[in-house]
Amino acid sequence: MNFPFFIARKYFLSGKKKNFINVISIISMVVVAIGTMCLIIALSVFNGLEGLLRSMYGHFDPDIVITPATGKSFELDSSYVLKIRETEGVLGVSEVVEDNVLVQYKDAQRLVRMKGVSRDFDEFSGIRNVMVAGQFPLVRDSIGYALIGRGVQYDLSLSLKNDFYVLQMYYPKDVGPGVVNPSRMYNILNINPGGIFAIEKYYDDNYVFVPVEFAKNLLSYGNRITSFDVYLTQDANPGDVKEILQSSLGTSFNVRLGEELHSDLYKVLKVEKLFVFLILVAIIGIASINIFFSLTMLVIEKKKDISVLFAQGASSQLIRNIFLYEGCIVAFTGAAVGLILGVGLSLIQEHFGLVGMGMNSAIVNSYPVEIVFSDVLFTVIAIIIITLLASIKPAIKAAKSFSTHTLQ
Repeated sequence: MNFPFFIARKYFLSGKKKNFINVISIISMVVVAIGTMCLIIALSVFNGLEGLLRSMYGHFDPDIVITPATGKSFELDSSYVLKIRETEGVLGVSEVVEDNVLVQYKDAQRLVRMKGVSRDFDEFSGIRNVMVAGQFPLVRDSIGYALIGRGVQYDLSLSLKNDFYVLQMYYPKDVGPGVVNPSRMYNILNINPGGIFAIEKYYDDNYVFVPVEFAKNLLSYGNRITSFDVYLTQDANPGDVKEILQSSLGTSFNVRLGEELHSDLYKVLKVEKLFVFLILVAIIGIASINIFFSLTMLVIEKKKDISVLFAQGASSQLIRNIFLYEGCIVAFTGAAVGLILGVGLSLIQEHFGLVGMGMNSAIVNSYPVEIVFSDVLFTVIAIIIITLLASIKPAIKAAKSFSTHTLQ
């Protein structure tokens, strides 16, 4: 006859050493809970950092960047602009002229990355959301202005309230042999500072935005530009639009997503996240050794009781399942508690920001977190695998013990 499982388990766990084994099981449960909680929190922090970077770069980078396959610049053709604008999902396209120039304000000088952009940049770029001083857009009342990174502002000691000084920008000419006058070796143009933006240290310390016409004149580009910045509608699929644009423009251009400009940084974050996941899973695995030892001790203690259970109708499969279920109960209870604590603490941090960055100059006041369902799923799968590995050996040993007592 089939021996009822719950009766077998209750009988099986009774005895003098029950309390000792239960203490080991509780310790295992607590360690698994702590490990699971730390795993969820750590993965959520990595997700939050990645989301923070994407949001920061999203204010600066367009959805798609189109650059020439060879060379630094290319001749602007209206057919290119028409093809891009007619592509489904495209909201706007900005002509871009970008290069390194020397800027001077009063007596201070430094090299910056000048980026000349057209009117679509004013309308569709997220730069307006990170302005900390001055006004937007770049062209107001037919007058061009420069948007300056906060780091560049500090280095030049630039003041937007001082109307007596302008930014002077220098760019070398294509100078031939025999030129003696230094003033003929470079172009120089003046522009009024119009606003200050703050995105991220690299951009703040290096970039200055100007109207594209100003940039063309300074660099003597004529009708040439260096790239197109493409902005998409909210419902557009960037990957699909990229493929369409690459097909329509041909091999003369490289079409890249805005995210691909920082692909190395995102890869580093993903690799770090993977190693953190593996390390914490290994810690949970080490904690599960307690489950293995507690079940092994139970097997050793209950060898004679296994024979009694068999005499009452228990099977080897039932004995094995008792140990498997015991290991699963301990691990899954700890995992469930850990998941609840990890998700709960992550949500509290996300909404209330209890743990701060500890720096006054930080971009955000508290550590960013973001809970991703796949992280929770992979955590649960990892715990299931670890639990089975920790429980299966004692369960098989119990079944063999049952077979040995059967022969006796």
